[in-house]
Amino acid sequence: MHCRSVLSRDWKGELQNVFLQARNDIIISSPYVTEQGTNFVLANLRQEVKSQIRLRILTNLSPVNIYQGSTDPVALKSLAFALPHFTLLHLPKLHAKVYVADQKIAIVTSANLTAGGLERNYEYGIKISEPLIVKEIAQDILSYSDLGALISPQNLDNYSLVADRLRNTYKKQQNSIVKSVRKEFEKEISSAEDELIRMRLAGGAMHTVFAKTILYLLKCYGPLSTEQIHPKIEVIHPDLCDNTIDRVIDGKHFGKKWKHAVRTAQQQLKKQGLVFLDGDLWMLTA
Repeated sequence: MHCRSVLSRDWKGELQNVFLQARNDIIISSPYVTEQGTNFVLANLRQEVKSQIRLRILTNLSPVNIYQGSTDPVALKSLAFALPHFTLLHLPKLHAKVYVADQKIAIVTSANLTAGGLERNYEYGIKISEPLIVKEIAQDILSYSDLGALISPQNLDNYSLVADRLRNTYKKQQNSIVKSVRKEFEKEISSAEDELIRMRLAGGAMHTVFAKTILYLLKCYGPLSTEQIHPKIEVIHPDLCDNTIDRVIDGKHFGKKWKHAVRTAQQQLKKQGLVFLDGDLWMLTA
């Protein structure tokens, strides 16, 4: 039995088999997810496993993806409704397309969970069934997804309403040159961005998100200086690292103060004994 196989135009059939074989858990990393993609998942899960299987999806719910139709929160709601153990997470700079079943089979591909990815586009990838490699892939995606915002069913309901307004306003401004319509669209984008930041922070402080990220970065890259940590955090959390705007949401300040939040996170981790500073390098304690 081959442990690796190349996938091109027949990749949809291979993904279908992966879903049909899944019994315990599925991990999906896909920046774009639409109704065609969520329908494909539900159609190819065996009925007897739907009540117990753990499905974890990491995607990008950024406003631009919503109003362009690249990602559909309403489609994701169908998964939350049909699968009791569904988990949804958001990260804005996600690009990886990975599908893992039961930590036994992994597909790493160029294809999103969309009609284009499944049907129309020329996609390419590889299916892997080597246990150690599959487990490493799964752990990598799980660790990275833990840095994202956990989107509860209630959050998803609220954001779906925001998304509907955003899409409708986008269509209006496309067909209009009226300045007021453009302002309405900009207001809806800001509203969607604010809602995502609320979900990202989950009622906590920005430095709590950065603390998890610092631990992740030190585990991935080894010892790092604060100057090296900053740009890596900025890549993962661009929505929380705005250097030009001091935004206030629900009385909390965001924007150019993010580096102060990084310092706060470092000091908290140090007090907890999780990291220490050796010269100008931050290191994991264990």
